[in-house]
Order: sequence, then C-alpha cells, then structure tokens
Amino acid sequence: MGAVLAAGFIACVGNIGRFPSADALASAAGLAPVLRQSGRSAAHRRAFGGDKALKRVFFQSAFCAVMTGDPLSRAFYDRKRREGKHRTQALIALARRRVNVLWTMLQSRQNFDPTRKAA
Repeated sequence: MGAVLAAGFIACVGNIGRFPSADALASAAGLAPVLRQSGRSAAHRRAFGGDKALKRVFFQSAFCAVMTGDPLSRAFYDRKRREGKHRTQALIALARRRVNVLWTMLQSRQNFDPTRKAA
C-alpha cells in the first residue's frame, strides 16, 4: 500500500482500536459477505453497504498489487481466477485478504514479513 492509499486508510479508519477484529474492519469496509436468508434458503452475497472510501482504498491496493507484480498477491489472485472467479471477484477476495494482513500488522505493531505464514 502506497502513501496515498495509506493516508486514505488513516483518514477513513482513524483509531484501529475501534475494530475488535479483522472481520469488523472488513464489514465496515463492505468487504465481508452478508448472509441473505428467506424461509428455508440461505446464501451469502456481497455487501452493498460499508464505507465506500475505505472499500476503494482496499480495492485499489489489491489492484495495484496485482498490476505491479507483487508475487504473493499475484499468486492469490491467479488461484482465485483458476477457481472460476471473475476478475472483480478475485480482486475483492484479495482486498479482503489485505484487510486481514493490515489489521494484524497494526494490532501486533510489526512490519509485513512475506516469509511468515498464517497460524
């Protein structure tokens, strides 16, 4: 994430302590799936709500990572495309992944380490 997007993130979020989990941050950005149910049927759909500016920050971050050749982001994007996701769906999935990474980095006060695997 570059300086401009980081500034946008800070402007939208303010204090990261407002969000008890990465899921809460993703929900605030409108990147978490929403359960839609009626009678006996239930399905997840994309969220139309959330902070549009915050969603744009994460979407642009994902787009730039794929286009500039970040190997981890590109591998994740390509895997989602092989799973049959549309380009936009794959980018939204990557944006959601970046929410998790950024929230964890801010909570643990550590820089990003691409060699570290998730627990």
